[in-house]
Amino acid sequence: MFDVVVIGGGPCGATAAEDLARSGHRVALLDRDGRIKPCGGAIPPRLMADFDIGPEQLLARVTTARMVSPTGRHVDIGIENGFVGMVDRKDFDPFLRARAESAGAIRATGTFLRIERDEDGTRVIYREKASGEERALPTRLVIGADGANSRVGKAEVPGADAIPLVFAYHEIIAAPQADPSFDPARCDVIYDGRISPDFYGWVFPHGDTVSVGMGTEHREADLKAATADLRRATGLAQCETLRKEGAPIPLRPLDRWDNGRDVVLAGDAAGVVAPSSGEGIYYAMVAGRAAASACAACLSTGRASDLKLARRLFMREHKTVFRVLASMQNAYYRSDSRRERFVSLCHDPDVQRLTFEAYMNKKLVRANPLAHLKIGFKNLRHLAGLVPETHT
Repeated sequence: MFDVVVIGGGPCGATAAEDLARSGHRVALLDRDGRIKPCGGAIPPRLMADFDIGPEQLLARVTTARMVSPTGRHVDIGIENGFVGMVDRKDFDPFLRARAESAGAIRATGTFLRIERDEDGTRVIYREKASGEERALPTRLVIGADGANSRVGKAEVPGADAIPLVFAYHEIIAAPQADPSFDPARCDVIYDGRISPDFYGWVFPHGDTVSVGMGTEHREADLKAATADLRRATGLAQCETLRKEGAPIPLRPLDRWDNGRDVVLAGDAAGVVAPSSGEGIYYAMVAGRAAASACAACLSTGRASDLKLARRLFMREHKTVFRVLASMQNAYYRSDSRRERFVSLCHDPDVQRLTFEAYMNKKLVRANPLAHLKIGFKNLRHLAGLVPETHT
């Protein structure tokens, strides 16, 4: 009998399993193994500090972000006194799973099928990868960390089947050699309706490799063709393609994360990907830790209502940031003319400083009230078209 079975071994599930195991609970971590989520791989220094991630996990340190408009204009934003770490999920996720196992979590490899309940208790049923046979994990509680199309969520939590999604696709390619146009310490974010009609494309360096991809909510979009166009436009068409990966990404947190009984969702399954940026690794790990705390409380008190702590803990710290980012996405991503003005706004030093301080610290930083007023006024002028698009 396990105290908790964690379904899904990405950053969220692995973090939840490790936290629970380290606190003395009997935990099973069920993962399909071998699946790699398409992801730019950016992690902020706060993640490294909060979750004890050493610099040896980084493939690159990005010190500049380039924002590219539909007309090809760009602004390079330097990251003062810091960096954005880059990881490859191919290596980062197995590292986190192995760390959870070292902490005491029991690993199980296979595909989740269903949750069964009877007078003998609750069991997670899965198909074991090695044998192909159905196996059971008896448990008191379940954490569903199995991604945006969470089978756990759809079966157990009301509303989990209606979460809006962005469909993301990327290709991992060999980094170009001796190419002066490619900067291995720069992330490129491309706001262009020809690449993505409602989100963005990216070129993120990973040391010897590069992640090139895009996302969109439009199901009819050809993600592979758009990525091929992006590679041609950025001079990366001839680079060797090493991997191709695609997956849905949620657009907003669910209103409810638990079933009021014995299941709580976390990570992509709970919808915790940042609007506007699509950043997910940090928020997934925070949500995993919150779910672990909620389960620990529930196991201690016997109150199923304590599972609600997972969402409460997460939203208490990140709700405001998510709302601001969602407002920005709704304001600027709807057309190329808006995207053009968004890149113009990114030229502003106040916007640059506050944006990266918020990214590094994962909260809306306190600043000179006059700076906030200036940014709000500039934002309104850009949205109203009162500032020329070439304004810098």
